[in-house]
Amino acid sequence: MTIRNPMEWIVDEVAHVGHAVETASHVAHPADEDVNAGHPTIKRIRPADLWDALTKGFDDFKENRTDVVFLCFLYPVLGLLFARLASGSGMLQLVFPLAAGFALLGPVVGVGLYEMSRLREQGLESGWAAAFRVVHAPSFGAIVLLGLVLAAIFVMWMATAQEIYLATLGPYAPESIASFVRDVTTTKLGWMMIGLGMGVGFFFALLVLVISVVSFPMMLDRHVGIAVAVWTSLRVVAANPVPIALWGMIAAAGLVIGSIPLFFGLVVVLPVLGHGTWHLYRKVVSY
Repeated sequence: MTIRNPMEWIVDEVAHVGHAVETASHVAHPADEDVNAGHPTIKRIRPADLWDALTKGFDDFKENRTDVVFLCFLYPVLGLLFARLASGSGMLQLVFPLAAGFALLGPVVGVGLYEMSRLREQGLESGWAAAFRVVHAPSFGAIVLLGLVLAAIFVMWMATAQEIYLATLGPYAPESIASFVRDVTTTKLGWMMIGLGMGVGFFFALLVLVISVVSFPMMLDRHVGIAVAVWTSLRVVAANPVPIALWGMIAAAGLVIGSIPLFFGLVVVLPVLGHGTWHLYRKVVSY
């Protein structure tokens, strides 16, 4: 038995993805879905429970700090790459929507972190390699499909942000960062763009929060399809509107703030939120 390096492990694990995607057409209502998991008890929580979930998430982060940084380092690197491409392609106006839009992808990006917390909770090995065990999850096909849904929502947000720019400060691309910042902060149309962007962005973020607050952790924990997972998320939001709204604001603020210093703040923010989401799921859903 030989010790494999991270890249060899990743290649071996990702090989399982093909099989999961082949069965994607059956994941909305899988034939062998766990029937009992479709009717969990939804608990009422308080804002204090959110802090406890984040504290436990931070503990998970400290336990696997090196492994988590390895997993999450790619996220800010991709953010910088996309921001550079946007600013260098006459699309400077999309850099901030790109940073803010990362909140829409947070639930799916955190799947590996949920798995690490789940395994640590069971007393099992929860290092970086454990994150890739999600490909063996019974509901992995459903996880992939819901991830594609969030990716589509992200694309729609970026397209909408571009339309808002064209309707306000457009149609021409900003000449420079300085001129763009000046137009945004000192003109009526610039303030209109900010207002519209924040208003529309709120509805995109709300949509993602409502359908995914516990969906991905549930699909890791139980063999359920998208319909059951999303319906459970809706029930959680309906039973705990204030705490879940507060959780959404914490997550969005954390991701935006983590994106500002060249995206590298996400190396800490993302894992704490990801691990914390697993513990939030445990607090609000029981079987």
